Amino acid sequence: MRRFLRNAFRYGLPVVIIAGGVFAAYAMTQSRTQAAQKPVRPPAVLVNVAVAKREPVTFSVQSQGSVSPRTQTTLVSQVSGLIVHVSPDFVSGGFFSKGDVLVRIDPSNYETALKRATAGVKKAETKVATENALAGYAVKDYQRLRDLNAASKPASDLTLRKPQLAEALAELESADADYQRAVKDLDRTFIRAPYDGMVREKRADVGQFVNTGTQLALTFATDIAEVRLPLTQNDLKFITLPTRSNKSALPVTLRAVIGGVAQTWNAQVVRSEGVFDESRRVMHVVAQIEDPYATRTPDREPARVGTFVTAEITGRQAGALFVIPRYSLSRGDTIWVVDENSLIQPHTVHVVRSDKEFAYIDSGIDEGVRYCVTPPPQPLPGMQVRMDG
Repeated sequence: MRRFLRNAFRYGLPVVIIAGGVFAAYAMTQSRTQAAQKPVRPPAVLVNVAVAKREPVTFSVQSQGSVSPRTQTTLVSQVSGLIVHVSPDFVSGGFFSKGDVLVRIDPSNYETALKRATAGVKKAETKVATENALAGYAVKDYQRLRDLNAASKPASDLTLRKPQLAEALAELESADADYQRAVKDLDRTFIRAPYDGMVREKRADVGQFVNTGTQLALTFATDIAEVRLPLTQNDLKFITLPTRSNKSALPVTLRAVIGGVAQTWNAQVVRSEGVFDESRRVMHVVAQIEDPYATRTPDREPARVGTFVTAEITGRQAGALFVIPRYSLSRGDTIWVVDENSLIQPHTVHVVRSDKEFAYIDSGIDEGVRYCVTPPPQPLPGMQVRMDG
C-alpha cells in the first residue's frame, strides 16, 4: 500500500502541475483585454501631374521619300559621225549651263553637204529667173500675133510657159529645203545643253563613232528637284491637297542627316498623282525643292538627287485642342484626372488624332483640370495619390 502511494505521488504530481499550468494559461488568455483593430491605409502613390489647357493646333503629316530630278533627259546624237571634242564639264557630276556645247561631232561631211545645197539653191534661182524672163517674152510674142490677127484663140498655159515656170519654182523650193536641212544637220554636230543641269551618266567620249540616235549621256536639270511622298487615306483628312481650282501649295520641311549633321530644306507640295497604289494603298504627292544644288546660295547644303529625306507636311488648322502626351492615356482613350482631394478618377476622352508623341483631344475633360502625366501602374478609381508637379 505504501509502495502504491509512493509511486502515485511520484508520477502523479508532475501531471497535476502541468495540468494546473495549462489551466492557468488558458484562464489568463481568456481574461485579457482585446487590442483595438485599426485599418491600415495603403500609401499614396507619387504621380507627376499637369494642367489640361487648350492651345491652337495645326496638324502636320509625316512621310518620307527620295530626291529625284523633275526634268531628266537622255542626250542622243541627231547625226552620224566621229566625236572630235567634248567639254571639260562633260563628265559624271559635271555642271553645265543652257546652250553650252557638250559634244562636237566631225562636221566635214555636213559642211560639204551645205555647200552642195547652197549651189543647188543658186542653180534653181537662176532657172526661175530664166523661166520668168522666157514667160515674159512669150506673153509679148503672143500679143504681137494678136495684133497681126495671126492668133484668134486665147493663149494656152504652155504657150505662156506657165508650167515651165511652175517647175522652176518647185525646184527652187526643193533646193531651199535641202539647204535648210544641211544647215540644221551642220548645227546638230554641236550637242548643246538644253537647260542648266548636271551630267548624271556619261555614255560616249572622244574618238567614238556615233550614229543617229546613239545615247551620249543622261542629264538632269538643277533648277527644281522633286520628292514623291506616300500618304495614306487617313493622312488625307488632315491636309488640303492642291486641285485644279485651288493650286495653293502646301509648305513642307524636308530633313536628312548628312555626314552626321542634320540638314533641313524648305519645299512645297505642288500636286498629287491622283490615284491610290492598289498594292500599298497609298497616294503619292509631289514636293518640289527650288535650286536643290544650291547654285544660287553656295552656303547651303545641296539636296542631292538620291538623298533619302523625311518630310513634315503642314496641314489644316484644327482649332484649340488639348495636347496630351500619348503615354498619358490608358487604353487609348482614358485619362486619369486628379480631384481636389488628391484622388484619381478615369475620364473617357475623344481623341481627334494622335501621333508618336501626342494625342489631340477635343472633349472629355475640362480646361484647368489636373491629370496624371504618367498613370500609376494599376490605377483604380478613388486611389489616393501624391502630386509631383
